[in-house]
Amino acid sequence: MLNVKDVFVAYGQSQALHGISFEANRNETVAIMGRNGMGKTTLFKSLIGVLPLKSGSIEVAGNAVHKDESYKRVAKGIAYVPQGRMIFPTLTVEENIQTGLENAKVKKVPEEIYALFPVLWDMRRRKGGNLSGGQQQQLAIARALVTDPKVLLLDEPTEGIQPSIIKDIAKALNEIRKLREITIVVSEQVLSFAMDVADRLFVIEGGRLVHESTRAETDTARIKQFLSV
Repeated sequence: MLNVKDVFVAYGQSQALHGISFEANRNETVAIMGRNGMGKTTLFKSLIGVLPLKSGSIEVAGNAVHKDESYKRVAKGIAYVPQGRMIFPTLTVEENIQTGLENAKVKKVPEEIYALFPVLWDMRRRKGGNLSGGQQQQLAIARALVTDPKVLLLDEPTEGIQPSIIKDIAKALNEIRKLREITIVVSEQVLSFAMDVADRLFVIEGGRLVHESTRAETDTARIKQFLSV
């Protein structure tokens, strides 16, 4: 479903990603683990089209997207939940979700979205800025899901969120994948969360993928070494 091949990205003269390649299948969740500054967000921004590639290719369901602008990538099936959530604080919860329906024929929020995140139904008239961090994260995921993506990208979804809500988000992601058979790629530093949701784990270090394992074969002690400063 997602095929990333030999991706190089540079900020001016300094190289940020050095030939990143990985695939993620339909109905599979992949975690990209790594410390801050190792290239996770750069990778995600290059996948959604915020950062141009120096070279390499990105395909979604067999269609090349790496030359497309962001909105065209969304139309071809990529949805992105950025780090820090980026919801609209002055819009209600419902209005926030509806911004994801901009290009849809029907502007009504699908019932399954509220079934996945019941708290959003309860708070649908409330302003986004009045929600807790965990609730805002659920809102950001809901907004991305209404675009009916083939690939859902989540950049550091657990950042600044309390442990009980992290469990809820893991449960919702597993549910979403089961319902829709979509591909989920999550960048993460919390290993327990990655182990709850991911079929395969990669580690990024210095803009390179330096480790790959299936969940069953993951040596958590080794991953923790990569994540510790």
